[in-house]
Amino acid sequence: MRVKVREELDLVTFVTDEELKDKIDEILAKESKRNYFTCEDREELQKEIYNSIRGLDVLQELIEDDRVSEIMVNGAKDIFIEKNGCISKWHKGFSSEEKLLDVIQQIVSNVNRIVNESTPIVDARLMDGSRVHAVLKPIALNGPVLTIRKFPKVPIDMRKLIEWKSISEDCVEFLEQLVKAKYNIFISGGTGAGKTTFLNALSQFIPKEERIITIEDSAELQINIPNLVSLEARNKNLEGTNEVSIRDLIRASLRMRPDRIIVGEVRSEEALDMLQAMNTGHDGSISTGHANSSRDMLTRLEMMVLMGAELPLEAIKSQIASALDVLIHLERMRDGSRKVVSVEEVIGYSKGEIILSKIYEYNNETQCLQKTKNSFQNVDKFKEGNLL
Repeated sequence: MRVKVREELDLVTFVTDEELKDKIDEILAKESKRNYFTCEDREELQKEIYNSIRGLDVLQELIEDDRVSEIMVNGAKDIFIEKNGCISKWHKGFSSEEKLLDVIQQIVSNVNRIVNESTPIVDARLMDGSRVHAVLKPIALNGPVLTIRKFPKVPIDMRKLIEWKSISEDCVEFLEQLVKAKYNIFISGGTGAGKTTFLNALSQFIPKEERIITIEDSAELQINIPNLVSLEARNKNLEGTNEVSIRDLIRASLRMRPDRIIVGEVRSEEALDMLQAMNTGHDGSISTGHANSSRDMLTRLEMMVLMGAELPLEAIKSQIASALDVLIHLERMRDGSRKVVSVEEVIGYSKGEIILSKIYEYNNETQCLQKTKNSFQNVDKFKEGNLL
């Protein structure tokens, strides 16, 4: 029936959504004279045919389900979903590998990305901001692999995180002061730890009168600031030219008169430019990165900087210690919940080591974030902002 609908629409240059639904109903009505359909069957068929033409085929149903947070497609027939923190196999699949490829091409073309056999890996996003990663043959041996990380339609705020016991109320008050006083903050965590969600929530404390520039590989942040400029990196074209990297965007942002620069995630040599921006008057900047702990994040930043410049390790560590004020680390627990497990102050650099002081630490026994006996030492910005 899907083929019949397409055949009858071949001669039409443009069809509205309503006209398409009417045409599907018309064909289903003819078909029902030969085959009996219940009302539920007919409604399901209409939805499936419409989604195969205008939506993302069988995935559209999952995209519209707010309970689904992740969609993992391992070839045409194997689809897994994460719902309420649990992963399970979905009962539906694509009709063919070609249809799955069509859906992938539809997604990446909407954000001006390219994926094919010569460039089989791509990062993209859906129109609602959901993160998309696709890998094609010959890299993916069991067929095209598509992973979609969905984000809440309404950004999660700190009140919600407190309700979920992801963070304590007094820690939120402390972080609010840090943001308003323009401390440079770095958020670390593993895959799926909730770094982007937490960054969105933290950004709600930024004063509305400031000018913010966000820089991302694929635009995902949901920041509600009137004077906001969102920049997105661009991959190379088929000729291998016209690439616009995160490094290029950070350098360009410095000429846009930002009050703060927010880099969605640092993965490579752009870490050097981010640290230099934090060290050249752009206080209050925020970024995220993958790591197992705050200490590991510092080591990863050192490696990233070395990718971009051959500098002495001492100079790199000193630069990091000077640029960053606070490290926040998040973890995904065994029950699927995401929690802030540490908030650490960067004290400085001494004797070859970056010195950290834990201000908040997650207690496994009480299963909550607790303040340590350490006091926050770098209170100069607090005083300047009259927050203490």
